[in-house]
Amino acid sequence: MKQAAQYREGQDQLRHELNTIEAWEKEQKDIFFWEKIGRWPFMLLDRLTPKIIKDKLEQLLNELGSFIQNGGKYLVNEETVLNKLKQTTREHIIRQNGTDSDRSPEPAWGLKQAAELPLTIMDQTADEIISGRVTFATAQGATTGVGGVFTIAADIPILLGLSLKVLQEMALCYGFNPDDKQERIFIIKCMQFASSDIVGKKAVLEELALFDDPSRQAQVFSQMQGWKEVVNTYRDQFGWKKLLQMVPIAGILFGSIANRSAIRDIAEVGKMLYKKRRILMRLAEAKN
Repeated sequence: MKQAAQYREGQDQLRHELNTIEAWEKEQKDIFFWEKIGRWPFMLLDRLTPKIIKDKLEQLLNELGSFIQNGGKYLVNEETVLNKLKQTTREHIIRQNGTDSDRSPEPAWGLKQAAELPLTIMDQTADEIISGRVTFATAQGATTGVGGVFTIAADIPILLGLSLKVLQEMALCYGFNPDDKQERIFIIKCMQFASSDIVGKKAVLEELALFDDPSRQAQVFSQMQGWKEVVNTYRDQFGWKKLLQMVPIAGILFGSIANRSAIRDIAEVGKMLYKKRRILMRLAEAKN
């Protein structure tokens, strides 16, 4: 861990990384016209299979509320991600030194140690986790595409759960604890950002700019009163991608593509926004 700390980036590199993230934020455009049209299938679904879809949506609302309050069944295993960070750190040291010169017993790792790692280690671990989650989402989308319209009801809650898990893993990669209620609220805001249009994205970014300011946190938290809208917006956001999944058998292909895209996008949002918070914290530490 001490060896890894010496590879921490300087202020100039931190600012360069911050500029890269801010450029990414500016690139987040309004949803395409065909994405807006794609929200129509779910109005049709409400008419064709109202009980199935509405029951699942009610379940999502309850589960999301439970997640905000106590993590519910969606909390990830912190140790798994910390072990990935530890392994990546070891590989990084070997690449830099040509060998792992530190043979002393390694103390137990926690989020405090993880938060001190160089961004390169955090980024590599995050990318490896994202790759695995995207692969899983692709396979899962193909599986739920077999039955067409009826299996979409099963697909939506599974995809929501996977989204929550990958965002928590991004939090852990950058040294934040998703077991804290504050971080679970940040995760919901990440989901909101991923599914919003350009006006919504701007509003979310303005809210998140205040997230680590103790004097303004109450303002951010109060805006979570409308968190139920996140589920409906999140569902609608990939509605057009599910349109062809309503066709049995053909839905295998389109389901895999849709889920792959959805998880890749939301994981990218989590990575970029959590990385930005870590950079801003380090710049603030250096300033003080």
